[in-house]
Amino acid sequence: MSQRFSARAVLGGSALLLVAVFILGAVSGAYAISLPQLWKVLMTLGHGADKSPEHLVFLNIRLPRLVLGVAAGAGLGMAGTLMQGLFRNPLADPGLVGISSGAALAAGVTIILGATLWPSLPRTLGSWTLVLMAFGGGLSVTLLIYSLSRSEGGTRMALMLLAGIAVNALAGAGLGFLSVMATDEQLRSLQFWLLGSLGGARWSAVLLVAAAVLLACLAARSLAAPLNAIALGEAQAALLGVDVERIKRRAIVVTAVAVGAVTATTGIIGFIGLIAPHWVRMVAGPDHRVVLPASALLGAALVLAADTVARTAMAPVELPLGVLTAFIGVPMFLWMLRRFKGRI
Repeated sequence: MSQRFSARAVLGGSALLLVAVFILGAVSGAYAISLPQLWKVLMTLGHGADKSPEHLVFLNIRLPRLVLGVAAGAGLGMAGTLMQGLFRNPLADPGLVGISSGAALAAGVTIILGATLWPSLPRTLGSWTLVLMAFGGGLSVTLLIYSLSRSEGGTRMALMLLAGIAVNALAGAGLGFLSVMATDEQLRSLQFWLLGSLGGARWSAVLLVAAAVLLACLAARSLAAPLNAIALGEAQAALLGVDVERIKRRAIVVTAVAVGAVTATTGIIGFIGLIAPHWVRMVAGPDHRVVLPASALLGAALVLAADTVARTAMAPVELPLGVLTAFIGVPMFLWMLRRFKGRI
């Protein structure tokens, strides 16, 4: 499709949307904070003098959750762009390389069998046990899928797709088997993790996830121009001087680090990596120099919007974040398909 909006307009609009949703999330919740109170809290951050209820709520509960939401959405949006560029298919998703399914299977093993298989881990790692196991599981499955897709010294994306489908199905079967073995309490814990949530945000985990996503986004910037060349075809990209195999490896590593860190901390948040890049391409065109950063900004805004609805719509009950991302994303996606179908 022809480009409709300039890069500056798309990036500026995405950033403004993120700021607006961030402010909405900051003032919304069981303990409401007015805009003047929020401004006062922001002006006194770091001074240590203000101990008002809104200051304590914002700094200790709401802000880490908001920062985690920004990091999660940015990582998923950026990773979705990389996968769609790598597969040259707008329906590609980070889940194709097994990160989410591997993390889910590792989380299931840890929740249900962890006390039997590794009784000393909870005493050693504490609350980090589940996070580290899920992160390791996501990376391990991604490495397995990547190794299965190697053929004659190169990486075949069709093989990676087939391997991803098979391994994801196997991980799903493993989760089903673990669910049969689980107690009611273990099954509830696993189900809550699988549906995704920002409710477990704590500063130590938030800062690690934010750092991982920031590094991944910085690394992804150098992949924009090569992905533009790969969009023409791998043979044409090679003629233009692009080391296609190296770009594939780097894109997969960047995706695995970002999505692995996010999924290990928040559980599975679906649809963001699929929808955010597609929306950006609809309004900005296919240039990855624009799509990568704009998808990260839009993904962050979508996750924050979904989380705000999740914790306020039926308060004090918190709705599953993964369900909300689909409920919010699908209607908007269908509207944009109708709005721009003439130029797709």
